[in-house]
Amino acid sequence: MAQPLTPELREALTERIRFYRDLGLTDFYRRPVELGAADPDSETGEEPSTQQQTPTAPNQPNFFGEEPAIPARKGFAAPPQVGAVVAPAERAAALQLIREDIGECTRCALHKGRHTIVFADGSPAARLMFVGEGPGADEDAQGLPFVGRAGQLLNNMITAMGLRREEVYIANVVKCRPPGNRTPEPDEANTCSPFLFRQIDVVRPQVIVALGATAATNLLGQRQPLANWRGRVHAFRGSQLIVTYHPAFLLRDPRQKKEAWADLQIAMRELGLKAPAKG
Repeated sequence: MAQPLTPELREALTERIRFYRDLGLTDFYRRPVELGAADPDSETGEEPSTQQQTPTAPNQPNFFGEEPAIPARKGFAAPPQVGAVVAPAERAAALQLIREDIGECTRCALHKGRHTIVFADGSPAARLMFVGEGPGADEDAQGLPFVGRAGQLLNNMITAMGLRREEVYIANVVKCRPPGNRTPEPDEANTCSPFLFRQIDVVRPQVIVALGATAATNLLGQRQPLANWRGRVHAFRGSQLIVTYHPAFLLRDPRQKKEAWADLQIAMRELGLKAPAKG
């Protein structure tokens, strides 16, 4: 018989899927199960001889054998039109109006488990903006984005670029913590993203850095492996957009920090920044 899905096993699977997602791998494969067919995970280890197998899609990993693709979820909504330019002196007030428009939001199911709405942090006149996926437990408790362990690493990344956290602007795709830090569902992202786009239009950063596959997908409107986004500059709402790994992923796989630094150097080049000299 199949192994029961215990809380420990569920958490391990969630963490593994999150790891793959941060790599930009969003399509998974499974075997179809027919009623009355032998369980391929039974003690015999045998599968029915009539089982048909479908080749894996090109350039996609095969984690569970050669199996049909799980149908993709519905896509993300198209972003709204770019808003009018807001004078630098009026940007703080314009951002406050967006926050007031959000209110104590109940537009999607994420409000049911949140402690507080996490709007943004940083300078309304920032030349550099970071966009993440969604608040975690620490962020949900404090009401600020990137204040946990991933936030500490993001702070180090900002410092390495020769900037201070208060000089940049930081926000997320969704402003309420998804249960268990799961990936936001498309309907949740569709509901919240228009507020993010309005924030971008007000701040008008010269460069936006999308942190992770979820941020890149919601900003650029396509599902692709992270490797397809990285290493180049994308035009987005009047800004230059660069994609890199999420700091939480870098904590799980520090070997990719060198690759993330290469992405940040692209952002620095666009901003005309040079890394500070080491003391």
